[in-house]
Amino acid sequence: MNTRILTTLAAGALLAATTACGAQSLDGGTSDAAAAAPDVVLDQAPTEEKAADVINAITPDKDLAAKAPASLKSGGLKVVSSIGYPPMELFASDGKTPIGFDPALARAIARKLGVKVTITDEEFNSQIPGVLTGRYDFVISSMTDNPERQGQVTFVDYVQAGSGLLVKKGNPAGVAGPADLCGKTVSVVDNGSSMELAESYDADCKKDGKAAVDILKFPGDTEAMLQVSNGRAQATVTDYVVAAYKSADPKLAMEAIAIEGTESPWGIGMKPDNKELIESVKGALDALIQSGEYGKLLAAWNLDKLAVQSAVINGGK
Repeated sequence: MNTRILTTLAAGALLAATTACGAQSLDGGTSDAAAAAPDVVLDQAPTEEKAADVINAITPDKDLAAKAPASLKSGGLKVVSSIGYPPMELFASDGKTPIGFDPALARAIARKLGVKVTITDEEFNSQIPGVLTGRYDFVISSMTDNPERQGQVTFVDYVQAGSGLLVKKGNPAGVAGPADLCGKTVSVVDNGSSMELAESYDADCKKDGKAAVDILKFPGDTEAMLQVSNGRAQATVTDYVVAAYKSADPKLAMEAIAIEGTESPWGIGMKPDNKELIESVKGALDALIQSGEYGKLLAAWNLDKLAVQSAVINGGK
């Protein structure tokens, strides 16, 4: 997948407090040094972002901004996501500007910390390596927080989400839940939680002496869902929020089925030894939750049911 950069950070993109229109002050002090210090002109949300008004109204938290890593203050927050997983991540009509809940929350966190932000589109399997090598500060990409991934990155959990199935309109294959997948073909995103679920359903079928599940693996969710549309697969396993979003589009002629008992935390993944960044992101998310801005971001994308009550580190079990 080609990398697309939402916002290009230019060195020295700072304006003096007396001339910057819309700038957010990070220091309310009255010393000469403070008076001479320029304000960061924070990024505005894209016009097609449903939560744009909420994001643009967020102002920096003075204490959090002061404790943010120096690298964020000088180079901005570098975020990676895999765009194409609506309503969590999708492109605006220009085909290159990321919008959706994950980009919205990334922008909100950046504004709360008083820094600029770039959001880069990368293939799912490239995201954690990009964080570990320092190319990105964090990944926010509908990524399930689980013990295996905790061995690579530290998560700050930001939603609780479950899984679902997408089937053709009218459900001709008669799939009501995982038990009906035995002997059928299921498409999934490679190396994700959906693949793990499909493999567990396959194991259950074999254990019960039933026909195996034929699992087709693809690099992205769009490719996996296409297999259901073209009849190659009878169902695809995905996140329920995505399934519900897709099923609402009459052109796709698909139905969403919730998979009970699959709720788990999704996390913002960071390099484990980057303690300062982890605490900054956790603090920013908690501040957004407590202020009600987090809830407004969720509501803008009709995702209220995914809300968490506080930012938890590595809550996946």
